[in-house]
Amino acid sequence: MTTFDEREQGFERKFVLDEELEFKATARRNRLLGEWAAGLMGLATVEEYARAVVKSDFEQPGDEDVLRKIAGDLKGSGVAMSEGEVRRKMDELLAQAREQIKTGV
Repeated sequence: MTTFDEREQGFERKFVLDEELEFKATARRNRLLGEWAAGLMGLATVEEYARAVVKSDFEQPGDEDVLRKIAGDLKGSGVAMSEGEVRRKMDELLAQAREQIKTGV
């Protein structure tokens, strides 16, 4: 095996690891987002709602399905929150989730 092949395999392994960590961070962000939204809506079934938010992310690629679910549920519960505010919270919680995964929390 040449040095070039070894480097290529190393980059491929790193890419796979990075993608796996990003998937975990996104799933954790969605759980945290669900817990946050459930608190705002006063739901007693926080964990159940958080699982529903995580599951909603598998409807379409990207974050739009999660945003639509959270924004729609907040609006339906009478919580005044713009999509921009929800997006900012999503970004904040994604950074938090990445840090938690990095530190093993």
